[in-house]
Amino acid sequence: MSSQQKVTTVDLHRLQGLIKEQITQLDGKTVVVVGDVGLDEYVLGEVRRISPEAPVPVLEVASEDRRLGLAANVAQNVVSLGGRAELVSVVGEDGAATQLKSLLQKQGVGTSHLITDSGRPTIRKTRIIAEQHHIVRVDYEVRRYLDGEVEMRLLARLSEVIPNADAVVIEDYAKGLLSEAAMQEVIRLSKKHGKKVLVDPHRTTPAHYYAGVDLMTPNRDEAEALVGIEAEGLRATGDEILRMGRALREKVRAEHLVITRGKEGMTLFDQDRVVHLPTYARQVFDVTGA
Repeated sequence: MSSQQKVTTVDLHRLQGLIKEQITQLDGKTVVVVGDVGLDEYVLGEVRRISPEAPVPVLEVASEDRRLGLAANVAQNVVSLGGRAELVSVVGEDGAATQLKSLLQKQGVGTSHLITDSGRPTIRKTRIIAEQHHIVRVDYEVRRYLDGEVEMRLLARLSEVIPNADAVVIEDYAKGLLSEAAMQEVIRLSKKHGKKVLVDPHRTTPAHYYAGVDLMTPNRDEAEALVGIEAEGLRATGDEILRMGRALREKVRAEHLVITRGKEGMTLFDQDRVVHLPTYARQVFDVTGA
């Protein structure tokens, strides 16, 4: 890749136009979303005393809430933007799976492509919150790759839905849903049927697992890990973000790469150019599910 790529910055007016154009294009389209799914649970209340059994606070529960988490949240977002989501994943044989399916159906996301694996629990993340203070999070999950038979069922289901989709989104949370072979099979199936495949990577997954995707969207920390930059305290800014993005794009052979950079915006890399999309100040109170 040439180091003489044109580097530009998109202004606010142009950025708003691009966003509106892309959201409109999603209307009526079918997106296959494959990745780990789970329940985000919130237990909210007040702490008025310390337990006599141990020096820990006692939460008096005022309310509970359950929301779609991980790739299930992504599928929900596709539907909210006017698209149709085909969610392909694995759940356990438990009450959490029943609750998850109920929430998906309420949000207009089908559950017919969720495969049951009795050998692992449905992922749950339970957050205990006292007023505005997050006290603790309890995770119910098993981090291991799928058994061979379950993986075959997952890939068989994907082979059914990908041909009729408009795009494929891989949400990698490194819980074990997609081994290297399975990840590459998803990419192969997508290419075979002429579908664009987009991946939201995980920092602990080796970069070569994603080889051949059309678009990768790491954040800055994930990009550093995936490209192999391990210098302590390194912050990728300026020329460093350019070198890192170019190296990662070549490493995974992605047509496009977007590195999200928090308050610094995001940077898009493709064959001929690098484009910076800055952030613009807004007053935000709730970023859950951003």
